[in-house]
Amino acid sequence: MERFAPLLLIVLAAGLAFVLCLVLRPLMMRYALARPNARSSHRTPTPQGGGIAVLAGAFLALNLALVLIPMEANAKQGLVLAMAAAALLALVGAWDDIRPLSPGLRLPLQVFCVGIVVFYAAPEIRLLPDALPLWAERGLALIAGVWFVNLVNFIDGIDWITLAGLVPLTGAVALAGGYGVVDPATSLLAAALLGGLLGFAPFNKPVARIFLGDVGSLPLGLLGAYLLYRLAGTGALTAALILPLYHVMDSTITLFRRLARSEKIWQAHRSHFYQQATDNGFKVIEIVAQVALLNLCLIGLAAVTIALPGFWVQLTCLTAALALTGALLRRFSRKRARR
Repeated sequence: MERFAPLLLIVLAAGLAFVLCLVLRPLMMRYALARPNARSSHRTPTPQGGGIAVLAGAFLALNLALVLIPMEANAKQGLVLAMAAAALLALVGAWDDIRPLSPGLRLPLQVFCVGIVVFYAAPEIRLLPDALPLWAERGLALIAGVWFVNLVNFIDGIDWITLAGLVPLTGAVALAGGYGVVDPATSLLAAALLGGLLGFAPFNKPVARIFLGDVGSLPLGLLGAYLLYRLAGTGALTAALILPLYHVMDSTITLFRRLARSEKIWQAHRSHFYQQATDNGFKVIEIVAQVALLNLCLIGLAAVTIALPGFWVQLTCLTAALALTGALLRRFSRKRARR
């Protein structure tokens, strides 16, 4: 039973999320329509809030696993706290979807939710004990977590692109649990999220019938950061840096470019590389396919760093990951060559 638990969780969470999308879509049509704006790639009002189905499907399946599968008390507590923080952040996202929050209110709420994960859901993790005091490492983890929450939200601008990033990530972490790289609780969380995303995928395929909304992208960013944090805590820091590299580089480079141009970074825009790609002649399905293919390559490089922990292997794989990601960003930023 325990051996096949991740696979069963994937199937159960996918089924629940799919059914919930069907049930909730009429309500989303009525109360949560996303209308096109300066940032949008869609042209017609589309219901948002699919993240509710993803999280509910994943959490229902995961709570069943918590009841049926023996688990250490600390591991169970960490999962419960991570789910609670994600649920709270989902409420923040739902509020923002219906009535946009000011950055001055939204950011402190995000910091609070990420803080629950960093300080209480995974208090035992130390990444750089010989280089930084505990308070400094926790502070950096908090900043990185808040940034990851936001960058997942920033990237969620065209159909399937969040799935192209998070499906490989959650799948890789779930698989890592099967090889004993991460603890079983982390593997089960990854499997549940993977299932929830797969159940949502048919409704978000281009042209999407439902969007995730902030109610989905924000907590999924938090849980994705939590998975990466736990992976890094096993000693696989390079792998944790490699896996989300497309999302991190696209958002971070775009942020610094906008700051250099003195733009108001909290306002809607179309400066991300994947958005440039849509303007440069790439179809949405081509963009997400290339991002997904890159992420599969990044999984391979991350796996090598785990299997071969030598310094030069780590450096070589990280350099290769940066080069591959940079090449795709460059491709997206240029006009597509006519055939």
